[in-house]
Amino acid sequence: MVGGGIIGLASAFLLARRGWSVTLFDPAPGKGATWAAAGMVAASAEIAPGEQTNYELQKCALPAWRELRAELRDVIAIELDIHETGTLMVAWDDSDRRLVDQFAQVAEEFGVRPQSVQRSVDPEMFSGLSGRIIEGLFIDGDAWLDPDQAVALLTAANEVLGVDVVAETVLEVFDTGEGVRATTTTRTHEGSVGILATGANPLPNGARTSGVNAVRPVRGMTARVLGLDRSTQPTVRAFVRGRTFYLVSRPGGYCILGATSEERSEPVVEVGEMQRLLRDALDVVPALETANLLETRLGLRPANVDLEPFFEVLAPGRWAWSSGHYRHGVTLAPLAARDALVFGESLV
Repeated sequence: MVGGGIIGLASAFLLARRGWSVTLFDPAPGKGATWAAAGMVAASAEIAPGEQTNYELQKCALPAWRELRAELRDVIAIELDIHETGTLMVAWDDSDRRLVDQFAQVAEEFGVRPQSVQRSVDPEMFSGLSGRIIEGLFIDGDAWLDPDQAVALLTAANEVLGVDVVAETVLEVFDTGEGVRATTTTRTHEGSVGILATGANPLPNGARTSGVNAVRPVRGMTARVLGLDRSTQPTVRAFVRGRTFYLVSRPGGYCILGATSEERSEPVVEVGEMQRLLRDALDVVPALETANLLETRLGLRPANVDLEPFFEVLAPGRWAWSSGHYRHGVTLAPLAARDALVFGESLV
């Protein structure tokens, strides 16, 4: 397994759980796009025009996470927390309200029926939000989890199952016909099958793709603050002056603000980028005015040409490439892990 983000870790776990001997290569597991993710498993709130196929896939994600949670519990006796609070979608001004209306129209075309809600009827749902936001759409069935917790539990479970983690970058891969080989600066490792879950990073030398899929990095940044506990209320999503904003609130007042999206790969947080995010956050959620800024996190999301994930078997057939999950890496991790398991079992 080359790549130790949440997809690589989950894939390693399912394979090891089914009896495979797994070696995972990553110089810093869990510190790529997963590190910056907010952890939303929100198929309905992520609906976008032209992404019907992606939506149908994401609908399977929450049940898959529940199943993965059960398997983790069986191995390490610790429960992964999945918070099924739904989503509240709101608008900042009249132009943004038209965007909310457009979202509702597309959602209904996908078979989703958001519920209109008003502050006057359900004030708790709007707690902490600007007083000018008096209505919104509630989307039931959406959830969130903490990617840090998921990574920690998967890491612990992989250790119990004997997954060998090599903190090195794979430079070159080979398909020997009867097996695979991966080379780092210090060693060469051989196995029966290999999976590249490298996210937005370049593939190692020797990986022979079909050329149908091509991943580009899309930079995303989240800010982490402490001071507002909306953890029993829906995740907030908003349109603010045409931009998108979300707030995921965890118990104890830890909040994740996001997300920026830049077609750039430089691993930096720019002042203007941060300023826009915080301005949008304070406009929509003025209760954050006194919150403490804890940190910012940056990640490069792997976006495919058609913005859809893929699992491509590479010629001549014993390596596979799992990527293109873009902003849905956490959401789709257990489904990508199932693809890895099916691939491995198909070659036994």
